Amino acid sequence: MKNSFFTFSLILFLSFVMNAQQNKSLSYPETKKGNVVDTYFNTEVEDPYRWLEDDRSPETEAWVKQQNQFTQSYLQKIPYRDALKNRLTEIWNYETVSAPVKEGDYYYFRKNTGLQNQYVIFRFKEPGATPELFLDPNAFSKDGTVSLGSLEFTKDGSLAAYTISEGGSDWRKVLVMDTKTRKIIGDTLTNVKFSGTSWKGNEGFYYSSYDKPEGSELSAKTDQHKLYFHKLGTSQKEDQVLYGSTPDEKHRYVGGYVTEDQQYLVLSLTNNTSGNKLYIKELNNDKSDFVPILPTENSDTYVITSEGSTLYLMTNLNSPNYKVVKTDIKNPSVENWIDVIPEKEQKLTISIGGGFMFAEYMYDAISKVFQYDHQGKLIKEIELPGIGSVSGFGGTKEDTIMYYNFTNYYTPSSIYSYNLKTQKTKLYRKSKSKFDSDQYTSKQVFYTSKDGTKIPMIITHKKGIELNGKNPTMLYGYGGFNISLTPAFSISNSLWMEQGGILAVPNLRGGGEYGKKWHLAGTKMKKQNVFDDFIAAGEYLIQEKYTSKEFLAIRGGSNGGLLVGAVMTQRPDLMQVALPAVGVLDMLRYHTFTAGAGWAYDYGTAEDSKEMFDYLKKYSPVHAVKKTAYPATLVTTGDHDDRVVPAHSFKFAATLQEHQTGEAPVLIRIETDAGHGAGTPTSKTIEQYADIFGFTLYNMGFKELPVITQKLSQGQ
Repeated sequence: MKNSFFTFSLILFLSFVMNAQQNKSLSYPETKKGNVVDTYFNTEVEDPYRWLEDDRSPETEAWVKQQNQFTQSYLQKIPYRDALKNRLTEIWNYETVSAPVKEGDYYYFRKNTGLQNQYVIFRFKEPGATPELFLDPNAFSKDGTVSLGSLEFTKDGSLAAYTISEGGSDWRKVLVMDTKTRKIIGDTLTNVKFSGTSWKGNEGFYYSSYDKPEGSELSAKTDQHKLYFHKLGTSQKEDQVLYGSTPDEKHRYVGGYVTEDQQYLVLSLTNNTSGNKLYIKELNNDKSDFVPILPTENSDTYVITSEGSTLYLMTNLNSPNYKVVKTDIKNPSVENWIDVIPEKEQKLTISIGGGFMFAEYMYDAISKVFQYDHQGKLIKEIELPGIGSVSGFGGTKEDTIMYYNFTNYYTPSSIYSYNLKTQKTKLYRKSKSKFDSDQYTSKQVFYTSKDGTKIPMIITHKKGIELNGKNPTMLYGYGGFNISLTPAFSISNSLWMEQGGILAVPNLRGGGEYGKKWHLAGTKMKKQNVFDDFIAAGEYLIQEKYTSKEFLAIRGGSNGGLLVGAVMTQRPDLMQVALPAVGVLDMLRYHTFTAGAGWAYDYGTAEDSKEMFDYLKKYSPVHAVKKTAYPATLVTTGDHDDRVVPAHSFKFAATLQEHQTGEAPVLIRIETDAGHGAGTPTSKTIEQYADIFGFTLYNMGFKELPVITQKLSQGQ
């Protein structure tokens, strides 16, 4: 054993030496510097890479091409890059199917045979009948870069409106299909952004969008959303604007949706990603106007269903963990609300179906589900298949069976049915993944952050691993926008764990796992709490010998990309590899791009006050970079990302390459014809993860895949 351990250690030592020698010779492509200087509260801030914000310029296009070529030349040296891609392809190749949804005379479901770039929509009339093809998004484009967004049916199921995204853009097109003939009818709507569709009978549908911006549609600011009604048989230019056309009606996000009974149009207005105004309008009364339910943005409140004149709302107004209330359309204001499901200590998410409400409560990020009637009477707790996450339980009032998905970090998602009459659950469709869950385990721990706050974290890995500080570990986080990270299976993560890797996911402040207070504890002038929580997670994993600095990678996307960028610039000594994906990385200018200003609720802006400017500048990854040794870094983004524009990643990568004094590589991988992530073709996703994991393991010193290295070290 001693000789085996010595051999393994020697292999790793030699790998580190060889890596250092290879990386030391890296000569990054030259990135020109401009002389742009901004002034905030009498403080000058240089922005030498401002020119990279122009996504339409030939200079930026040339820079992207040069950086991609440089990155690919490095990745091609990884000896097991193809092996990872082939193995990912192999384990990805199994049939996945969604739960069926009844629309008119048919049940519809999504299906992917395994390696199809996009899910295909099928339908059947009766359970047991052979499904027929309804809509194949793979036919939208040869390379799979045109994807299906939302799909909404009329109440009778005779018509369907669906959105498509080209190259991952948030700007969508809307097409209408006759579901009987499966032929496209009417006008194709264009330039629709941040919107689904909601039908008013068979007459037409409501949707939202912005005026198309001048300049780049991928980066120009969009901040006045409008609600439209499209009448079938007319052109888009004739669409009626119901709200948002005047300065008084200006809001960054405007949404309209029709209640299931087709009685009401609900209008939600907000300028941020948290907090909304709420109005309602009777559709059967031509003289009716929008009536305020909540005229201010100091809560998150939604109409979840209606019965006659009674409206049911989910709200966190004075109830940070949410509750369900009811009110009457005649007097819907707050003082007339009646509690139906009162607030509890755990955060509530509600689903409606079959005339019941299904309340999912989060117990330390773990799901429990309870069935209530509309009077708030508890019917029963739904017995779940295990400890993990559920989604589903939604349907129409006529449905008698509810479907839900169950998963956790080592259990592929399976579909279960719940019979409302018998109150029994049964397995509807077991996952066809060949992943052997019995070989893996998860453990939830609570560690202490810098200020003494206890933070939960779920650690998943193969059973029987040795806590010797040498396990390759992926620490993944988000920590923002009231979003909860709950246990869910991922094919890509299964490859990481198959290779002996550990997956660690903490529930950081800024998320929604413990309600509004937890969210607010990671916003604006408290954003540093999120970074401290993540740093403390890494320190815990090292202290408990799960891993060590040399085998720790940190990863996150979007707001999680900001998390990685901030932590790697504050504590570059903590990790071996940093993987910021589609990150918000320039905190002084994020709000000037596309819909970025809507994120100010979480971040604040550099114009708010000198204190806010100083706070943002201190942790802004682009501005926090200094001359020092940074970990091996692979920045990833998409050239069509119009949510978090790629300029964030461009400027961060250029700044890191300029200031890197260590020998670890700093690279950027820019996916072409790809956006923020949704709708990315399977083929591109597989290639991306093969590169991410290959880069990570290679820079941890592995010249062979870890499971092979371990077998060799044991003399096998």
